[in-house]
Amino acid sequence: MDRTAKNDAVATLNGVFANTSVVVVAHYAGLTVAQFQKLRREMKANGATVKVAKNRLAKIALEGTDVASISNLLTGPTLIAYSNDPVAAPKVATAFAKDNDKLVILGGAMGKTALNPDGIKALATMPSLDELRAKLLGLLQAPATKLAQLSTAPAAKLARVFQAYADKDAA
Repeated sequence: MDRTAKNDAVATLNGVFANTSVVVVAHYAGLTVAQFQKLRREMKANGATVKVAKNRLAKIALEGTDVASISNLLTGPTLIAYSNDPVAAPKVATAFAKDNDKLVILGGAMGKTALNPDGIKALATMPSLDELRAKLLGLLQAPATKLAQLSTAPAAKLARVFQAYADKDAA
């Protein structure tokens, strides 16, 4: 890489580290190209991204960011997975690591909080942002639905009583 390419890579990584909510660091030694492409596809499908960067350039890019605590994890063949959803990247990385023992999660960071591998696994078990929004919306709609059912119930009962009297008079 020439100097301008290195500067561009550092600037790109610095933007990634400054703007994402969660970063996962893992060793990928031994993964085949097909397995790595599968990991990339799964990450992309869930709104996350995987990058392989030179550790030295990544450490330079980490300076001055909230996730600077992960710099000690950048040794050996490492990949960086990140997402704006705090659950997406850890969830995909953990699921992929269960199927492929060559992917070893080293840790990561969520904001200024450094995470060990157990912290990443704990994040992976949480519901995603979309799931939480759906649950909250369901909770908000449930009382309105019940209120509508209660308000129409007396009128429906009254209509059934009138219908019963009408059927009785007709007979």
